[in-house]
Amino acid sequence: MKNNKWVYMIALSFIWGSAFILIKKGLIGLDSITLGALRILFAAFFLLTIAYKKLKDIPKESWKHLTYTAFLGIFLPSFLFAMAIRDMNSSIAAILNSLTPLNTLIISVIVFSSTFYRRQIFGILLGLIGTIALISLSGNIEGSNNYLPAIYVLISTVAYAININIIKEKLSKIDSMGICVANFVILIIPTTIVLYFNGSFSSVELDDKTLTAIGYVFVLGILGTAIALILFNRLIKLSDSVFASSVTYFIPVIALLWGLSDGEKFGLLQVLSSGLIIIGVYIVNKKKKPLKIIV
Repeated sequence: MKNNKWVYMIALSFIWGSAFILIKKGLIGLDSITLGALRILFAAFFLLTIAYKKLKDIPKESWKHLTYTAFLGIFLPSFLFAMAIRDMNSSIAAILNSLTPLNTLIISVIVFSSTFYRRQIFGILLGLIGTIALISLSGNIEGSNNYLPAIYVLISTVAYAININIIKEKLSKIDSMGICVANFVILIIPTTIVLYFNGSFSSVELDDKTLTAIGYVFVLGILGTAIALILFNRLIKLSDSVFASSVTYFIPVIALLWGLSDGEKFGLLQVLSSGLIIIGVYIVNKKKKPLKIIV
């Protein structure tokens, strides 16, 4: 079990670390709303094809919490990240995404009265220091004083954090595949409505640039959304919510490597900052000296 959770962690780091560059490439031929919606729909129809039978095993009382996780863990972030990366570098969005574990910790303690450990708290803070350092050292921040893209990412990290805690606390008895299929079934209609009112059905021209962009989004939807969420839900069940959310510490490293291949600058100080992030994940996973936080 212990080894399995690290396998899931590494696989998710590579998959989700690559998602940001896929969004960036997809935005070359699509607007952010169309990209977010297609990402959801590609994942939805893929999951329905392979696992629609899982729906009959879901208790009726669980659909309320599944609706929460669908909108918080998938719907909002899919659009918000596309809107953010439209106006900021994809690697910076990945770095800001590392705020998820801190938000997970806060929500888990305040809402679910969870017990955490001194080393976990220290590890999260160390990872955040690495994240802040990467942001400050990066040469990709434009200095335009437009903070809206960063706010989009911040909102997404809060939504992810709530989603993680709901799955851990309320949906732990439901099969991981069942959670994913149910989430996307819930989202098919609202996502189609968003596409309609965005004018995507009439405004998108299927030229070479658009078709290439759709190809990137197809990979993003199948691998970076559907399959990744299955793995992530299993990771949540194998570990605790903070360890599961700590996958976001590895994601910036992979995203920045993709950035290098796309012509972005990356120096020694960025490498050291990334090292702080990885050390933080290790410390988060070492549990000693329980600390019950009462609020």
